[in-house]
Amino acid sequence: MQTLTVELGDRSYPIYIGSALLEQPSLIKKYIHGSQVLIVTNETIAPLYLEKTQLLFAGYHCHVVILKDGECYKSLETLNLVFDKLLQEKHSRATTLVALGGGVIGDMTGFAAACYQRGVAFIQIPTTLLAQVDSSVGGKTGVNHALGKNMIGAFHQPSCVLIDVDTLKTLPDREYRSGLAEVIKYGLINDRVFFDWLSANVEKLLGRDTNALIYAITSSCSNKAKIVAEDETEAGVRALLNFGHTFGHAIESWQRYKGFLHGEAIAVGSVIASELSCNIGFLSSDDNKKIRNIFLRVGLPVITPADMDSSTFLDFMQRDKKVIDGRLRLILLKSIGNAVISEDASLDQIIAAIDGCRSTC
Repeated sequence: MQTLTVELGDRSYPIYIGSALLEQPSLIKKYIHGSQVLIVTNETIAPLYLEKTQLLFAGYHCHVVILKDGECYKSLETLNLVFDKLLQEKHSRATTLVALGGGVIGDMTGFAAACYQRGVAFIQIPTTLLAQVDSSVGGKTGVNHALGKNMIGAFHQPSCVLIDVDTLKTLPDREYRSGLAEVIKYGLINDRVFFDWLSANVEKLLGRDTNALIYAITSSCSNKAKIVAEDETEAGVRALLNFGHTFGHAIESWQRYKGFLHGEAIAVGSVIASELSCNIGFLSSDDNKKIRNIFLRVGLPVITPADMDSSTFLDFMQRDKKVIDGRLRLILLKSIGNAVISEDASLDQIIAAIDGCRSTC
């Protein structure tokens, strides 16, 4: 087992990464301070891991709410089902919420914890690769709106994150590959050595080799933990974690969260951001090709949706959280492993990058 710490003073918390961690209740019980627990999960994960997770909380008043599965259910309407259960079962401010699932479950559970009685504890048990390397760490919580992704939410840090890599054995191939987009992101923004390791170990990762997975997840979480410790609420360097996301979120919002998976949209967004970085003279054409190639090698899309025109792209991008005072800030690359926050790109250059990624050529 690997253990990392997100250093946030008296709100610091551990990330446990390893195999068979759902069979070790001693890891998690120290973070339960009251007698009540509410496990929030979905219809896909419940049959697989709910019973095992409930055993972690033997001796507590443990309740469960099972939500529908999918990004399209990451809404205030669905969130109310969590509040309904908390109130029906008379959970106090000493309760602990447990997020058992992917990023949607983690984000909604965390937001419910931030809001219920003005803030209660919660624990992340992410079961998808994307959630394990990204959304479960850092305290970003929230829900989507029809006009924008994650536009309603709060920063609320978990008490701990428990990453059992064995849960990835049941993850569908498409969702697993989607998670690799966020893994690749860490190499692109600040860790060239990790990017080179990923390039050399694509086959092991696609084969879900346990040791390769633990290394990739640990490296990803370590990179994110350092950035979150430096900039918890995204006032500066944490924005680098949004590489590819302004473009990717535009695609997701336009598709009403019913087309690309999150990682698929981020893969396309990353390729567009890389293309833009190259076009304005930041990134070498060789690095640009390497970036497109690694996404192709892991089986992720790299082509801008043909029926999403540039004006639609720009419209949805302007609704993104990264727009400040009407100015669109993008995360671009000077080189692989060196990302910067930039307002240098003109609208014409952004459109050219979008249109330049409408084929694999």
